[in-house]
Amino acid sequence: MLKKQMEKYITSAIENQPTNEELTLVLFKEEKDYIKRNHLLPENKNITFLEKDSSLRFQEAYIERSDKETEELIAEEGPSFLTQPLKYLNNNQKEFVYLESNWFDLTGVDGVSLEVDDVFMTYSVLLGLKLQKKYELPLKAFLDQHLNGEVPKYSLMFNQNDGLWDVNFTLNYVEGFNKDMSMEEAYTIIHRFIFNLVEVVEDAKA
Repeated sequence: MLKKQMEKYITSAIENQPTNEELTLVLFKEEKDYIKRNHLLPENKNITFLEKDSSLRFQEAYIERSDKETEELIAEEGPSFLTQPLKYLNNNQKEFVYLESNWFDLTGVDGVSLEVDDVFMTYSVLLGLKLQKKYELPLKAFLDQHLNGEVPKYSLMFNQNDGLWDVNFTLNYVEGFNKDMSMEEAYTIIHRFIFNLVEVVEDAKA
């Protein structure tokens, strides 16, 4: 999934450049490093990388605030909403934030919801992950190893109807978490966590 998506991204980026001379790929660190590790660049092309600052990743994201109980839309938000402190969710516990981004699409995730767990008062991340059922063991192994906290750290269920994994994990247990971080920083470490997860899980089954 991830490798194929990155190959498509590279092909599209090359085709949309106006010249056959030196080409430039503008990417964030995770994608750039993945391409280099997996030698995905065509050998007959002279391509250089331009690394984008991580704070720009969600500038074109689609963002919603919705009611947790009814899932009714409260408001659509622009990227400036992500400058809000993560504690916004503590102060508005009846809401959850939903974000869609092309960068999540590359990992097989349509969108990511973020809310405060009413019982444990931790931050919960909810998403659907497009991985086949056969990836269950490496998926669980990654979550067990990389979520550092008390049980329950995550819940995982394969949705036969949609052909994806319903994943819920505790953001507080992800490396880099800070209770004083912004929404933007929270979604950045969520993306990094998911990107690493998909890479490791797919490599385990390669």
